[in-house]
Amino acid sequence: MTDQSLHPEPPSPRPGDGGVVELPGVPAHFVGRERELAELLADIDRPGLGSGTPTAARVLLVAGRPGTGRTALALRLAAEVADRYPDGRYFVRLTSAEGAPVPVEQVHRGLRRALGRGPTRRLLLVLDDVVQAAQLSALLPESAGSLVVATSGGPLSGVPDVRPCTLGGLDTPAAVRLLTAEVGATRVSCDPRGAETLVQELAGHPTALHLTAAWLTAHPGLSFAEATTRLRETPATPFASGTGAPPAAGELVRAFRLVHDGLPAVAARMLRLLVLAPAGVVDAQGASALAGCSVEVAQGVLDDFVRGGLLSGGAPQYRVPGCLEPMLAALLAGAERPEELRLARARMLERTVRLLLSCRATLAREPVEEGLPRALRFDTAQAAAGWLESRLPALLAAVRSAVADGELDTLARRLVAAMVRALAAFPGGDAMAAERYELHSLVLDVAERRGLPRERAAALINLGDLDAAAGRTDRALDRYRVALDAARACDDRQAEGRVLEALGGTYLERHDPGRAFDWYGRALSLRQAGGELSDQARLHGRIGTLLASVGQYDQALRAWRTAAGISKRLGDLPAQARALAEAARVQDVDGRPEDAVRSCRDALYWARQAADRRLEAALLLRLADLLDRLGDPEGARLQREAANGLFSPGTPAG
Repeated sequence: MTDQSLHPEPPSPRPGDGGVVELPGVPAHFVGRERELAELLADIDRPGLGSGTPTAARVLLVAGRPGTGRTALALRLAAEVADRYPDGRYFVRLTSAEGAPVPVEQVHRGLRRALGRGPTRRLLLVLDDVVQAAQLSALLPESAGSLVVATSGGPLSGVPDVRPCTLGGLDTPAAVRLLTAEVGATRVSCDPRGAETLVQELAGHPTALHLTAAWLTAHPGLSFAEATTRLRETPATPFASGTGAPPAAGELVRAFRLVHDGLPAVAARMLRLLVLAPAGVVDAQGASALAGCSVEVAQGVLDDFVRGGLLSGGAPQYRVPGCLEPMLAALLAGAERPEELRLARARMLERTVRLLLSCRATLAREPVEEGLPRALRFDTAQAAAGWLESRLPALLAAVRSAVADGELDTLARRLVAAMVRALAAFPGGDAMAAERYELHSLVLDVAERRGLPRERAAALINLGDLDAAAGRTDRALDRYRVALDAARACDDRQAEGRVLEALGGTYLERHDPGRAFDWYGRALSLRQAGGELSDQARLHGRIGTLLASVGQYDQALRAWRTAAGISKRLGDLPAQARALAEAARVQDVDGRPEDAVRSCRDALYWARQAADRRLEAALLLRLADLLDRLGDPEGARLQREAANGLFSPGTPAG
């Protein structure tokens, strides 16, 4: 496949990186564009061009319709000059899977993560598919030694002092070289005039040439002249996609019709259905669910599409080229009834739910669903993590699409729940806070649309938790207060207790112990009324920590002893030991080391009864510190030796 015609495939962004990836390599079989490349290289150092600000980066713009090779040229240019920019070379696609502009705040986060704290005097950015001038302006590095290469569908009027390099078709020699790379030098050398006529018929349009060349490769008995005749007989009438996308060039329409109309009916239907794939990215699992065929059959057809220039990428993930997507969508709308499309999407989403559940179970090292087909299982946790990480953009797009549909809310709720659980099991899942926030926001959308108060309360609590963890305490408090009303409205005592406790924790984070104590007290009263002992023990511990922090040691000690007593009633010996250890800490801070030693010994006893070696070792070390302060270095030494002996070589940890 020649990436001159189709968008090259940069590596998938990792979770939380804002779509920023290392600069991809030069597209294979890049041909032509010598004049445009020379002009762009000259513009880098030409006076009078730039962002309009002396301290900002130089900006170059490659403009053209999708399919003209604008991204390929930008990457070819970046490869030429990459050595001049040692502080970082990155690629960012600024149009989301749904066709919306990517928020610049998201890209800023990704760039900060990629660059770290190092200097950025000479940075190279390729910003692909810029939708708005404001996107570009907001992402310009503040260093005159940096370079930004942007691609867009046309000029960006809001960026000063930038002269676009506008792409049309390839010149005839370059177009013939592209054709040669596809069909072989022998075939071209046997009929050079026919090859030239063909590329001129297609006006040198790179994607149209690629599609036609692949079609010719699949029909070795046809001549260039016959292909040209077929193209002339094929209508160039634009497809009415209804998506708002500009109509495709006539040459591309004719080449696409020629290829599509020659497909077997089953393959043509699968190709059209692929536009339902979230983010335009599909694998054999998704294709088989959409088309209702086996995974093996779908895999073979997808590979045929790649050879035919209809898809980019390769196993395991394939992408529908952006320049073909509007035409496929128009064909799909005309060929399928709405209920058939909804059924195909439901099959795909149901398959995604089962894969996510299998992924989560494998990551958590739990048994997968009984009777799950082998094709939906993961051999190792590493394989499951790799699948989730590589599919994350498409999975998020699937959730957004399901929620936006409005007709698949039950399936959308299952999909979101499976996504949340899978992300929670993913190693390093803390880096996915933004993705989890979006998922809970989507849950809230469905709950409010369908009038589901319990789900609404849970979504608000989860959003509040994420806001609080990110330090957005004002927003967290707002979320929690609305969640409290929602929980009380549906008499969800469990959710109400969670909110009350979360409010206490948030006020504690805001250094407001009075309000924190009040909310913790309300939460405790609720748990006491419901007889929920484990929750009571935890809340007594939180209150004890709070009281100790403001110097109310006697009350703090009572709280921790109450927590220890409840844990004893529950038979939770490790929790009892930890509560007694905290009681010892309060006594130590209060200047009562002898009492602290006694409490620590009590905690040590219960840790041993629980056979919790790690806790036992921690308590031995704390006891040693107390004995040191009491002037008993020998006793302290013995406790430390005992702690070290618990984890001597060959001794398993409890």
